[in-house]
Amino acid sequence: MKRVVVVGEEEKYCEGEDRELTVRKTTLFSPGDGRLEAYDHRTGALAFRAETYGRGGACGGGAAAGDLALLGGGEEPVLTVRRRRPSLHHRWDGFLGDGAAAGQKPLFSARRSSILGGAGAGVLVDLLSPTPAMEFRVEGSFPRRCCRVVSVPSAAAGGEEEEEVVVAEVRRKVVDEGAHVVLGRDVFVLWVRAGFDAAFAMGIVLVLDRITGDEVDGDGLLESTSPVL
Repeated sequence: MKRVVVVGEEEKYCEGEDRELTVRKTTLFSPGDGRLEAYDHRTGALAFRAETYGRGGACGGGAAAGDLALLGGGEEPVLTVRRRRPSLHHRWDGFLGDGAAAGQKPLFSARRSSILGGAGAGVLVDLLSPTPAMEFRVEGSFPRRCCRVVSVPSAAAGGEEEEEVVVAEVRRKVVDEGAHVVLGRDVFVLWVRAGFDAAFAMGIVLVLDRITGDEVDGDGLLESTSPVL
């Protein structure tokens, strides 16, 4: 697939080969509070840290209360995700850096595909900038940690249709394939296709965490036939 660069001027988040991040979610005080930390599978180094509660300027410099701030491994502000109000479709916008610049336009916008959907309902993500604009569809269930981000086909040059491409995938973290042992929902894998912006993929994960939550079938529990640690 062609390289998709979203965050920043340099292609620092778009690697030439597929990438895996191990994401750990913590809850500090109450549901909705906490943070996400993503570690590079190959090196074990911290790649991203996301504060998922608003603390004013403490979250990435200019994030307001209620914003989600994604920081890089060096604690630099990468993205700010902010809920748009009012919105029947539970829409969130993503801004470059700390999102504090006056009149700053969003890089992307994400929304539930149906206002009638439950926790596992589909989510659509529109990449607004940089051009050309692109659209992505989230298939599967984020609460179950089993979903993928697919680029929506658009009319290509010559009138031919582009093929769907899976650009990112969220799946359970396997610790023993032979014994079929997987970790719980608080630790999962984010796979990113070569050439796709990993920071943008993490921004989508932040939105999914806000839009779909962690409830499965309305009971807040994750069903599994495999042992869970």
